[in-house]
Amino acid sequence: MNTIDRHDNLLGTCGFTDAHDRLLSADEQLAELQERCGGDLPGTLAIPELLELVRQSRRMGLRIARSFSAFDGDAMISGFARIHPLTETDGGGCEVLIENWQRSALAPPSNREFAEKIDAIDRATAEVTARLDASQRVQVLSAIAPDAADLQAAATAQPGAVWSDLVNLSAVSHHQPLHWRLLDGAHCGFDGSQRHWRIRLIPLGPDTHNPVGFELLLIADEPLITVPSDEGDQADTDDSAPTRLIGTALTPVLRQPIARIIANAETIRARLAGPLRDEYSEYAGTIASAGQHLAAMLDDLADLEVVETPGFVTAQEPVDLADAASRAAGILGVRAQNRDIVIEVAGTRGEAVATAEFRRVLQILINLIGNAITYSPVGSTVRITVGPAGEGRVGVTVADEGPGVTPDQAERIFDKFERLGRDSDGGKDKGSGLGLFISRRLAEAMDGSLTVESAAGGGALFRLELPA
Repeated sequence: MNTIDRHDNLLGTCGFTDAHDRLLSADEQLAELQERCGGDLPGTLAIPELLELVRQSRRMGLRIARSFSAFDGDAMISGFARIHPLTETDGGGCEVLIENWQRSALAPPSNREFAEKIDAIDRATAEVTARLDASQRVQVLSAIAPDAADLQAAATAQPGAVWSDLVNLSAVSHHQPLHWRLLDGAHCGFDGSQRHWRIRLIPLGPDTHNPVGFELLLIADEPLITVPSDEGDQADTDDSAPTRLIGTALTPVLRQPIARIIANAETIRARLAGPLRDEYSEYAGTIASAGQHLAAMLDDLADLEVVETPGFVTAQEPVDLADAASRAAGILGVRAQNRDIVIEVAGTRGEAVATAEFRRVLQILINLIGNAITYSPVGSTVRITVGPAGEGRVGVTVADEGPGVTPDQAERIFDKFERLGRDSDGGKDKGSGLGLFISRRLAEAMDGSLTVESAAGGGALFRLELPA
């Protein structure tokens, strides 16, 4: 229980601000809180909630009476604020009266809340991410760091490999795979990178003792320092790569500051730096979501550069579409559960094997299933069907129970930057408009096709066909 200091003045304290919201004078308690919040006297009001109330009162010319709270570095300060705007003759500021001033001991966050927020920060700063199955085998691995390109290539060349076989674990000599708790927080390195990397293994599923899979994060201990060369600068201006300026030049530059914005916003939202009112925590969450949206757009722009590069080709390898569909559904399982959506996969492994590139097929299926989850109503079903698709062809269909597509929308939905195809559940579509365009270009690069039509009974049905 919070304990209130008995020596605190419960009668209140007061102060005066000017037309620029600077605290000009204040009683001892308010002056001390101003200084402990990083402000000066006189100086701009440094207590966030009081500053907002003063601004509202001054701008509207109205008296405001509202409870407030602040963190002074050691404890919570709370009280009831009465803000009275002053006339221009009196300086145009406000009189600030605080009643029932109380100082309470800070209740520490629960271990679970703290752990969840640390996970969110690590997700925002990780430069290598992967999804693993319950046996720690790699399902998909993505690297945004240039010095991790060899690691991503190794994961692509060895589908289903145990992730620890792809890196060099530091100070770990036991046989692999180890129990995930022994590896969470350890350090590693890998070919192509001179940096040191911290390992995060986050279990997926309701039971951490028997997780259904893992989220693997590799966070670099040092920033990547690159020195641009004249040859590289010249390559970036190659007219044959229409989006090279965005994909190659801007993406690496923007990624780290965006990741830092997300991490700082998550820190504020989680109240790790101190208590905060709910509305400010929600505002920080909005900033984090916007940062994650920008990061996703950077990924789309990088993929756009790849698929629009002249001569772009994909690898040719046997790809079991039933296996790829199951992995994609597993990766998106948590997102579906959050909306009470069931993902059904129909198809027998080995009966529909395509000649394609596994990583690109998985990328397409994740995009299609992710869109189906977004556009489907809560409590509905997303159906994935795998099987033959005609002579010499195999295919995957993804059907949702959303609003469906009209013939006009079906013609435009694969256009670049097209975001008007359908409305998501709730009426908001925050995508970049590149996902389906990139998916179709990838399908065509593998001598396949990607189409959409109305599903039986409503909804949309996307069909990916590839050579058998």
